[in-house]
Amino acid sequence: MNSDIEQILITESELQAKIKELGSRIAEDYKDKIPVLIGVLNGAVMFVSDLIRACPIQLNIDFMAVSSYQDSTESSGVVKIIKDLDRNISGRHILIVEDIIDTGLTLSYLLETLQARHPASIKVCALLDKASRRRVNVPIDYLGFQIPDKFVVGYGLDFRDLYRNLPYIGVLKPYLYEGITGDNDI
Repeated sequence: MNSDIEQILITESELQAKIKELGSRIAEDYKDKIPVLIGVLNGAVMFVSDLIRACPIQLNIDFMAVSSYQDSTESSGVVKIIKDLDRNISGRHILIVEDIIDTGLTLSYLLETLQARHPASIKVCALLDKASRRRVNVPIDYLGFQIPDKFVVGYGLDFRDLYRNLPYIGVLKPYLYEGITGDNDI
C-alpha cells in the first residue's frame, strides 16, 4: 500500500495534533450543550473516532451514509442516503463530521436534509477542504487542513474502498487511477 503513495501530504502526528486542537475548540463551544456528532460514512469513521476522544464533554454520536459517486471518482451531484440517522435530531445541536469537502454538492444536500428535521443548530467539522474544486458554497465551522487539488487517500479516505487504513493522508500515484476523471471526495 505505501508503495502506491506518491507523497505523504499530512503525517499521522500532524493529524493527531490537529484533531486535539479541533476537539478542544468543539468542547469549548458546546460545553453547555450535549451535541450530536454525525459522522458521514465511510470516510469519516477514523476522524470521528479520534475526534470524540478529543472532546472532553458529553455528546452523542450517530452516522449517515450517503453516496454520490457510483464507482466513479467524481461526485455525480445526485445524492442517495444509504443509511439514515438512528435518532431524532429535532431541537438538538448537530455537528456534521466529514472527512473531506470538495465540490460541496453532497454536503449541501446533507445540510438541507438535516435542516428540514428542525435541529437547534447545525455546524460542520471537516478534516480536509479542497476549496479549489468548490461548486456550491458550504459552511465549514471547524477545519483541519486546506489541501491542494490532489487525489488523496488514507485516514478513512479511499480509492475503490482501499487505502482507508493508512494512518496518514497521502497522494495516490496517478498511474493507479489514470483514465478515471474527477476526484475521490465530496
